[in-house]
Amino acid sequence: MREALNRIGADRVEHPEGIWADSTDPANGEVIGRYAPGNAELVDRAVAVANDAFETSSWTQAPRLREEVLRRFADRLAAQSDAITGLLCRENGKLRHEARGELLAAISEARFYAGLARVPQGRSGEVVPGSLSILAREPAGVAAVIVPWNAPVTLLVRSLAPALAAGCTVIVKPAPQTSLVNAAVMDLLLDDPDLPPGTVNVINESGIEVGRALVASPGVQVISFTGASATGKAIMVAAAPTMKRLSLELGGKSPGIVFPDADLDRAVRELAFGALSVAGQFCMCASRLLVHADIYDDFRARMAERFASIKVGPAADPSSEMGPLIDANNELRLRKLIDAASDQGEVIVRGARPEDVPPKGAFLTPTLVGINNLRSTFVQEELFGPIITLERFTSEAEARDMAHATPYGLAASIHTQNIEVAHRLARRLRFGTVWINCHRRQFAEAEVGGFGESGLGRLHGVEGLADFLETKHTFLEYSPGGAA
Repeated sequence: MREALNRIGADRVEHPEGIWADSTDPANGEVIGRYAPGNAELVDRAVAVANDAFETSSWTQAPRLREEVLRRFADRLAAQSDAITGLLCRENGKLRHEARGELLAAISEARFYAGLARVPQGRSGEVVPGSLSILAREPAGVAAVIVPWNAPVTLLVRSLAPALAAGCTVIVKPAPQTSLVNAAVMDLLLDDPDLPPGTVNVINESGIEVGRALVASPGVQVISFTGASATGKAIMVAAAPTMKRLSLELGGKSPGIVFPDADLDRAVRELAFGALSVAGQFCMCASRLLVHADIYDDFRARMAERFASIKVGPAADPSSEMGPLIDANNELRLRKLIDAASDQGEVIVRGARPEDVPPKGAFLTPTLVGINNLRSTFVQEELFGPIITLERFTSEAEARDMAHATPYGLAASIHTQNIEVAHRLARRLRFGTVWINCHRRQFAEAEVGGFGESGLGRLHGVEGLADFLETKHTFLEYSPGGAA
């Protein structure tokens, strides 16, 4: 049976009271391993070790070392990708192609930031005669990376890699649902003999004690969090007394906007993929389908047919097109929403538990609900599952207003063959990412992040370093014509 221990410096650490918690397969409820949760005491130890590594090791001043460690990490991920993919399928429930894609994205992230680690940051110049201003970009200090369960490898590496490339030391808090995957990935980094002890630490979590302790700790300078907007707001409040730097990628209610001239076969294919990837448990999933009145009936029929035909099952079944939810609690939560769907609008396709799945698996088929009320909770709230709304618009202006009807601004997609309409609307949409004629494309080179309640800061890309760096101005004044 696999075990995931806390990692503090060079030590593998159990819970001080010997507590363990099980990790289960969401497809069948089987226990596949266990993890040792942490607590506030272990957080304090990890913070002290990480600060000591930041102050005394060569890590912060050795960009070539950081590049080498990150590059080797990427190589080890690639070498172990089959094993980690298999574990991700079991612990998270992802289909194999989804898990494989996640590993490839994580490898790309690590390699991208390995290269950036050696790119000098900052600038210098003569502001007035006889002076030199040096604006250096220095590592911010200890960064806490709080990782969700829905993409536990990619979303770990996309924060961990820029933090390390910047020269920070790090404490990782994995999600309890995917602690074994996290341990398998982190072992590949922590076993690097050139990584100074204490540079990277891991404290597991089974509730909220560890997260709260990290956010409150004066020894943590940066919090990088991916998760729900409500939790992000709580982090902002709790971090205020210590004035931490925050990188928050939060919830989304991502619309897919379909115009009359769209290629409907392509739009249906892209939006079904965008809506149901990871069983709809992803902040950038297409959770709202906004369709022009002229093609509404045609699109509705096509999407209803697609939703009804989706084969839901475990990752072990190669015919599965959508995997399980993360756990039974989320299945129950979503089933209650489906039961209330007829009060919100027209239930076009009603989700249910498939008949041919393991009895203890957390499975649910897709639901499509026609909505004509922007105040509906199905429109306003992030449901985080395969429950999708279908809404009608009559003009470009109305589509824009409907897209902006929620407090979220993480991602959107536009489906049209009119490039002028696409670019005009993309420019006016207040979303951090806008795709045209596709949905859910992400790359290490391209920043993502949200407007409004979808978060602060950016991840991926060159800007992904910014949240882990501080700017320092050093000013030198000398005599222009001779000795100082």
